[in-house]
Amino acid sequence: MKLSQDFVPDDDLNKQLRSAKSQLALYAKDLKALLSRERKKSYKLETTNKQLQAYAQDLKAAYAAQQQKTRELEKAYADTVVRLTLASRYKDEETGAHIQRLSHYSKILALVTGLDEQDAQLIFDAAPMHDVGKVGIPDRIMQKPGPLDEEEWEIVKRHPVLGANLLAGSPSLLLQTARDIALTHHERWDGSGYPQGLKGEAIPLGGRMVMLGDTYDALRSMRPYKPALPHKKTCNIILNGNERTRPGHFDPTLLEAFREQHLEFDRIFSEIREEEDGRS
Repeated sequence: MKLSQDFVPDDDLNKQLRSAKSQLALYAKDLKALLSRERKKSYKLETTNKQLQAYAQDLKAAYAAQQQKTRELEKAYADTVVRLTLASRYKDEETGAHIQRLSHYSKILALVTGLDEQDAQLIFDAAPMHDVGKVGIPDRIMQKPGPLDEEEWEIVKRHPVLGANLLAGSPSLLLQTARDIALTHHERWDGSGYPQGLKGEAIPLGGRMVMLGDTYDALRSMRPYKPALPHKKTCNIILNGNERTRPGHFDPTLLEAFREQHLEFDRIFSEIREEEDGRS
């Protein structure tokens, strides 16, 4: 009787089974070791994740506290400068209404020319500090009832530099912006302004905006040496020029924004003046 080719003797079969079991035991051992390593990795990852979450919470709390301190410091800077601004008002004919209007004029120009709300508000908040340097001009000049002579006028023209020096050196973005405005709000697009004779885009945008708004408000306001002009005539002077004011003094983009929004300027002048008159 012949044995089948598939027949395996018992001894050989047992050897194969023992070999398979041994191999499976090795596989099981390796798998167990692998699972152990993965568990350790998972534990480390979980622990690291918890640590990172705790760190993120601490960082978030620290950031919130720092933001609060920054807001408080910014408010302290602003409060200090507001007091300087109030002091400068006593030096000449400017009123609180003028300062308020100038902020609104400047914000309108900022928004129309594409600045976002945050940057426009920064210009709004910084604009009132434009003439803070007048605190350093002698009263005999600032309160002189008649016209200034050439020497007196040269002294008055120092106020942008004096204002910039008062506001310099602060980490506050508000005061940095106010410094730029104080220094450059008498510069002109064509380079004929003062104190540095800056031209075009060399003049900070805030300074250009405040210069246009300041010109409009000065023309609309009565002074000892001039009558108040109506809105229509003021617009004609700014847009077309006269013997003292030329369109070339202004940033062309801002001039077009003024042309588009001139009725808003008139509304602001009328409303804020009426509020001031009502308080007096």
